[in-house]
Amino acid sequence: MTRALWSKTAKPGDSIYAATAFPVAGDNGMAIPPGTFAEGRIDTLAKPGWLSAHAALQLHFTKMIFANGYTVEFSGASEAVATVQLQVSKASDVLLDNGTQFEMVLQSPLTLDAEKVAGAVRSAKPLPIGAVKSATLCRPTAGTPGTSDTVIPGTPGSPGTPDTIIPGVNGMPDTVIPGIPATQGTPPTIIPGTPGTPGTVCPGPPIVLPGAVVQDVYVESFQITETVKIAGKKLPPGNYQVSWTGMLPTEQVQILKNGKVAERVPARVMALKEKSVADKTTTRRNPDGSLGLETMEFVGENFALAFD
Repeated sequence: MTRALWSKTAKPGDSIYAATAFPVAGDNGMAIPPGTFAEGRIDTLAKPGWLSAHAALQLHFTKMIFANGYTVEFSGASEAVATVQLQVSKASDVLLDNGTQFEMVLQSPLTLDAEKVAGAVRSAKPLPIGAVKSATLCRPTAGTPGTSDTVIPGTPGSPGTPDTIIPGVNGMPDTVIPGIPATQGTPPTIIPGTPGTPGTVCPGPPIVLPGAVVQDVYVESFQITETVKIAGKKLPPGNYQVSWTGMLPTEQVQILKNGKVAERVPARVMALKEKSVADKTTTRRNPDGSLGLETMEFVGENFALAFD
């Protein structure tokens, strides 16, 4: 892909723009050199939802433009098509990112001008190999922990002393020496602290899935501010994604960092009585003093993941 598709605006009929990443051979020579541009349209589009983090696109290509300007028009939508299955979060602003690779399949023979192709091969500039800058506008930010309340101790009160009574003699009345009355202390003064601010957690990048059959794939994001253990494995502070397939009571989940798998751990899928109002993680103190990641909740979802 040379131009990203945006999740909110992509729809059937939109144009797509791509370039060949690898050479295509034919008749013992290069038929389509790398760097050849392809232009097409979206035929059908199924976007991800809250309970299914995958998308499906049916594309067809209308023309190819070689490096020397040689242009080949496809006569029908059935001649060059691509079906793209994606694992992508509903929260992602990008549906197909810059540099996404997928396969275009020719449905019928393609006739090319050998002389013009040879000129295109000499002019071709292969695409650079390596990571391509993502088109996403999401930028992760770290949250702030806030400050705790400031407590200024009050002053303690005094219990006071009782009256002193000196009995009278020879019929004289008792002498009463008044005691010291009790005094009331002052309560502590509490100066409220400042609340922390949540960070921005970006969803993982869209991933092209192999094969035509796709199970429901769930992708959620979470953030931790200090090192925790999950299934005995340490996760340093940072922004992560968690991905799993299906809703069985026990699932194998992937913990991803910057789109790459950092850990694979088991988790229990728990139903919640109400949808969670925010992304939330809970921790527990392990016997060795470390923090263990206990549960994850996700905004708008009525399920959570629990880790033993």
